[in-house]
Amino acid sequence: MTTLDQLREQVRGPVVTEQDEGYEQARRVYNGMIDRHPKVVVRCADDTDVLATVGYARDNDLALAVRGGAHSVPGFGTNDGGVVCDLSAMSAVLVDPAARTAWAQGGNTWGSFNHATYGYGLATTGGIVASTGIGGLTLGGGIGYLARAHGLTIDNLLAARVVTADGRVVTASADSEPDLFWALRGGGGNFGVVTAFRYRMHPVRDIMAGIFFFPVDRAADVLASYDAYIADAPAELGAFPAFQIAPPLPFIPPQEHGKPFSIVVACWSGPMEAGEKVFAPLRDAAPLVAEMVAPMPYPALNAMFDELLPAGLQHYWKTVFSPAMTPEVIEVHAEHGPRVPALQSTMHAYPINGACHDVAPDATAFAHRDAKYATVIAGMWPDPADNDANIAWVRDYYAALRPLSQSGGYVNFMAGDDQDKLRDAYGVNYDRLVEVKRRYDPGNLFRDNQNIVP
Repeated sequence: MTTLDQLREQVRGPVVTEQDEGYEQARRVYNGMIDRHPKVVVRCADDTDVLATVGYARDNDLALAVRGGAHSVPGFGTNDGGVVCDLSAMSAVLVDPAARTAWAQGGNTWGSFNHATYGYGLATTGGIVASTGIGGLTLGGGIGYLARAHGLTIDNLLAARVVTADGRVVTASADSEPDLFWALRGGGGNFGVVTAFRYRMHPVRDIMAGIFFFPVDRAADVLASYDAYIADAPAELGAFPAFQIAPPLPFIPPQEHGKPFSIVVACWSGPMEAGEKVFAPLRDAAPLVAEMVAPMPYPALNAMFDELLPAGLQHYWKTVFSPAMTPEVIEVHAEHGPRVPALQSTMHAYPINGACHDVAPDATAFAHRDAKYATVIAGMWPDPADNDANIAWVRDYYAALRPLSQSGGYVNFMAGDDQDKLRDAYGVNYDRLVEVKRRYDPGNLFRDNQNIVP
C-alpha cells in the first residue's frame, strides 16, 4: 500500500492534511452548506500526480473526490476522511484556430477557458457562471447560452484524457475507448478522472446581451410569450426566463431594488446588427420595468452573475425536465416564482431545443433529448439561519412542478438527496452506463458523485 509519505514523494503538487497550513482553505468548496474534512487534499500539477492520487485512494480503500471548479452543489468535490484529487492547478488551454479545436486541462473554469479562446474569436457551449469548472459541467451534459446553436457541451466534446481506476491513462474518443467516450458524455464523474478535454470550437467573439425585467404579476404572460417564441427562434438566440429579486444595478430604478421580478436573460451570437430585432419578441412580452441591452465580449456575459454568486453561499437545488410551458406549468411558476426568498435564489428554465434535438437520445449518455427545458430551482442564500425557509421554498416549488414534468432531472442540477432519481435521469441509457461502469470502475472507486453503482 502507498503511504502518505510515499504519496508526497510521488507528486509535484502540494499534499495538504489537517496538520498543514492551508488545510481550512483546501477543504472548502463552493457550497457553504458543505462542511467536510478529508484526510488529504492533493493539488495535482499534472497527470502523474493524478495517477499517484488515484492509486493512493485505491490502495488504501479511501473515498476519492475529484474537484475541478468545486461548484458541485451536493459537495462532491470533497468528503469526510477520504482523498480529494484537486485539479485546479491544471489549467492549461491549447487552441488550434485552424482546426477550430481546443484542448483544456480539467482544472479550468469556464472563465479561464473562455479567456483563453476569446483571443481567437472562438467559443463552445459552456456554463452560465464563469467560476464553474469545465469538468463537472461537461461530464453532466453541459447547458449554456450557445446550446441552441451548437448543442450541449458534450456534443462538442471530441476527446478526453482519462485516468482510470486501475491506474491507466487513456484517451477516449469516437475511435479509441468508444464506450468510455459515450459514457463520459453525460454520465458524470463515474468513470475516471478526466485530466483534459478536447472541444470543437465555433466562431463566437462578441455577442449582444439582454436582460429584461417585467412586473412579477405578469410572469404568466412573459412565460407564455417566451415559450411560443423560443420554439422557432433563430438558433443563435440563447435566452432563458427566470425569477429574480432586483439587485442594486444602475439600469434598474432604485425604488425597484429588492423586489421580485419575472426576467429574461438573452444572448445573441448572430450578426450584431440583427440583435435588436431578435430581442423584440422577448422585450414585448409585457410592460418593461428595466432593461439592459449591450454588445459585449462573450466571456463578459458568461461572468455576469459571478459577483452575485460568490463562493460560500448556502445552496440547495432541485431540477426537472419539461417538454413545454403548458398552462399548468406556467401556473406553478406564477405561484411559486414570485416567492423567491433571497437575492441570490432563482428559477431558470434553460432551453435545450434547437441543435440539442439533433442528437439521438442514445448517441450520448444524456438521454432527455426530447425535453425543451432543463429547469433548475436554485436556492442560494448567505445566512445558515435561513436554511429551513429557503429549502422549503425549493422543495415546495419542486413538488408542484414535478407531476407536470418528465421523469428525472439534469444531473448537474440534482441535489445530494436525489440519488433515487438517477435511473430516471438517465432513462434509456442507464443500463448501458452500468455496463460501462462495471468495465472501467468495478470497485466503485469513483463514487463521490451522482453514483452509477456497478
